[in-house]
Amino acid sequence: MADEPEAERLNIHGEEEGGPVKSFLEHLEDLSWVLIKSLVGLAVGVLICLLAGDHVVQILKRPLDKAKISYPGTNQVVTVLIGTNQLGVFPLSPQQQAAFDLGTNRFVAVGIEPAVFGTNRVLTWNVNTDSEVAQRAQRLKIDLLNLSPAGGFFVAFQVALYGGVVLASPFIFYFVAAFVFPALKLKERHYVYRGLGFGITLFMIGIAFCYFCLMPVALAASQRYSQWLGFSAFQWKADDYISFVCKFMIGMGLGFEMPVVILTLVKIGVLNYRILSKGRRYMIVINLVLGAVLTTPEVITQLIMFLPLQFLYEISIWIAWYWERRDKKLQQAADAAASA
Repeated sequence: MADEPEAERLNIHGEEEGGPVKSFLEHLEDLSWVLIKSLVGLAVGVLICLLAGDHVVQILKRPLDKAKISYPGTNQVVTVLIGTNQLGVFPLSPQQQAAFDLGTNRFVAVGIEPAVFGTNRVLTWNVNTDSEVAQRAQRLKIDLLNLSPAGGFFVAFQVALYGGVVLASPFIFYFVAAFVFPALKLKERHYVYRGLGFGITLFMIGIAFCYFCLMPVALAASQRYSQWLGFSAFQWKADDYISFVCKFMIGMGLGFEMPVVILTLVKIGVLNYRILSKGRRYMIVINLVLGAVLTTPEVITQLIMFLPLQFLYEISIWIAWYWERRDKKLQQAADAAASA
């Protein structure tokens, strides 16, 4: 009788189950504690991001600062400065370029400075010879605006919510895992650990790729498209920008999770190499649609998102082929050993 609880923890294959057998009400109580601890962790994460809201906003604004403007034609582009403050960036017409005679460089910085002539104080301008200052004109300069009295609070809460989810997600995962894992077999835990490891890695790679590579291109493309339509595109609503950037990065991170989902379905027998290979043309369409939905409506940005997603799908196909080939060889070896 003393060994009976231990026997209950073993299945017919001798694999150890996770925890003791509990009643439905005990499981319900454990689930309620998981929810409570997860909500507390999320609240703490949101509070931390509220207190550090200015730093989080600066992180989210970095892709906007790195985006570059593409000026059509070959005319000069003048950046007008007062001290270190930038008044604006102005492409010159051929007539203006000849009249001002600012040199042969395409990007030129002009500083406005006060000067005294006798008893009169006037403003003068001079060409800044610092090439770095002139090259700043190629960077996208857009002001994020708050257009309502309560807008700043909504933006702060929005930033804190997204940031809080990121900060609290490891703890939430730990609480959920502590609840679910006792019901899994050792082999199932092994697959879950491996899947989570690859999944988290691919999710972070997707977010990093979007943040450092895709987002500056998408923002610059959005600005150029607005100008092509004849709209001013140098002022955006802060809440719209924050929402767009966060959803864009999360969408890209989830898109990079595709191999984990596909290979998990292969492991449990829902998909195989033949099905994945035949579904290639459908995935091309699906990935193009995802590129159109999750990015700006501009071809280059959509292709930049499509290519890594399709590449990950192709990797999933070849991994499925390798698994089937390996399992077939192992089965043949086992049949040969049995017949011998």
